[in-house]
Amino acid sequence: MSGVASAQDSTAMLSRLDGAQINKGFADSIAFTAFTAAKVAGAQVVYVDSGNVAWSYAFGQRRREPSLPMEHTTTTWAASITKGVFATYVMQLVERGEFDLDLPVARQLAKPLDQYGPYAKSATEVVKDPLWPTITPRMLLAHTGGLLNFASMEPDGLMRLHFKPGSRFQYSGEGINLVQFVVEQQKKASLDTLMQDAIFGPLGMRRTGLIYRTEFADNVADRYDADGKFLSKTTRFPARGAGSMTSSAEDVARFATALMAGQVIQPGTMRAMLRPFVEIRTLHQFPVAANEPEGKEAERVGLAYGMGWGLLTKTPYGPAFFKEGHGDGAQNYMICFERRRACMVILTNSDNGEKAFRAILQGVMGENVTPWEWEGYP
Repeated sequence: MSGVASAQDSTAMLSRLDGAQINKGFADSIAFTAFTAAKVAGAQVVYVDSGNVAWSYAFGQRRREPSLPMEHTTTTWAASITKGVFATYVMQLVERGEFDLDLPVARQLAKPLDQYGPYAKSATEVVKDPLWPTITPRMLLAHTGGLLNFASMEPDGLMRLHFKPGSRFQYSGEGINLVQFVVEQQKKASLDTLMQDAIFGPLGMRRTGLIYRTEFADNVADRYDADGKFLSKTTRFPARGAGSMTSSAEDVARFATALMAGQVIQPGTMRAMLRPFVEIRTLHQFPVAANEPEGKEAERVGLAYGMGWGLLTKTPYGPAFFKEGHGDGAQNYMICFERRRACMVILTNSDNGEKAFRAILQGVMGENVTPWEWEGYP
């Protein structure tokens, strides 16, 4: 295993959120130790401070047979970080008056959902529900639409509503993909093309796409399980607003810095995107038992959800927005503090990635407000 910092003076200092300072060489050692102890295959980390990249680090291997190192520009699977980036694209449309967050989905489609090919089977039950006509894109982007994470989790594979839409939080990739479907129907174009033209291209995110592209082939990460065994190559297809984006940590950081600088959406639009739609007081994001008690951790940090992003409304460093990404052989996390314009982006190609998050976020960034228990992080 090895780690590679970007070209930088290892004695140069980083300012942490808590006011402490460490040099970049020490930051490298924190990351190396954490990833090595967790047996992570490969990883990338970027720390943004005051709107600029302050530190970037790559660790381990992007491929084991043959052995190839993880690099700063390696394309990895960002998984559900896609949701936040997709929501930002939707807010671009809202800003231009091209999309309505509050007009029910059923009224934004030319025909009933189950009459479209992709939903011909899965939506046959949900469209019969008397609450179906009340579901809006805003509810879906805030994970309050009432759907399970995916229809495949239902016993018969059919979409169903499990509570009154808009009334509470229940994480749903299905809901995010439904917003994608509405957008694609209106724009008569695929989401990968739409987001490439609107965000990835203009920001110079050359290692990023919603689908696999041949130009990634020379530097793309394979994915590995907790025992270090090969799981899959990173060739995501088709485009899914809920989680198909592949990227590098430096590209994700490029997006975050542009977003906070008002270069992706206007400041007022960003405030609307990050305005809490639903407060969250659950013990876990994905409850591990029925009727779980409320979690004190969620209340302490002011946990909430806006449009596509998790929110921390009560921290010593001001409000923050965050998004995790979790899939087979991909464990990722990003968190940004608006007032400081500071972010940490961690992407890994390993089922062990989450075991290293706490040591890096606390040791390098100096933050201890990530809701660890709610996230399910060690």
